[in-house]
Amino acid sequence: MDHVPGETSPDPAVTDVLPDVAPQLRSLRRRRGLTLEAAAQRAGLSPAHLSRLETGNRQPSLPMLLALSRIYGTTVSELLGETPPERDPVVRADRSEPVEADGWIYRQAGGAGRALQCLRVHVPYATRADIVRVHPGEEWIHVLEGRVRLALGDAVHVLDPGDSAHFDSLTPHRIGAATSGGAELLFVHTLMQSPAAELCLGDGTPHRR
Repeated sequence: MDHVPGETSPDPAVTDVLPDVAPQLRSLRRRRGLTLEAAAQRAGLSPAHLSRLETGNRQPSLPMLLALSRIYGTTVSELLGETPPERDPVVRADRSEPVEADGWIYRQAGGAGRALQCLRVHVPYATRADIVRVHPGEEWIHVLEGRVRLALGDAVHVLDPGDSAHFDSLTPHRIGAATSGGAELLFVHTLMQSPAAELCLGDGTPHRR
């Protein structure tokens, strides 16, 4: 594929962390019966950008993995090719490998193939991944370490360790660390099975598709 000005080749370290994401993105999109153009529109991307994700020329951030998993009715685990052959109700700490994407670090905290996706997430301080999102469903977060800034609609809440928030995901929301060392939280969201999931990705202005 020709090089696009202003874009860089994948970081080899990131490529090692996300080895299966490109073919999985293509396979899951086709399984849902979506064209490249239709899937890109629902994710708020250009078809060219999504094509580069599917060929491994670009690596998605954690919010983008979450967005695509909702659109394709799957989980981040399946996008990464990590779906276990059998559904195990127990998630062992030593089997939950950390995954880093755009400064966010997360570990699976729940099983695959469930209506809820549970993650343990390290949220970095002030990165471009700190974006506004809008989509059907519900989210629940619980702060373990550090402080979290949650913008929910027109209100901004600062959550301390031990604090939780449970909200409707159709409310425009932004999650970021309020401490320079980042924050650690538990994150649970409903897994939407409809490919019509509505998302807002970008500069903080909600766009409905």
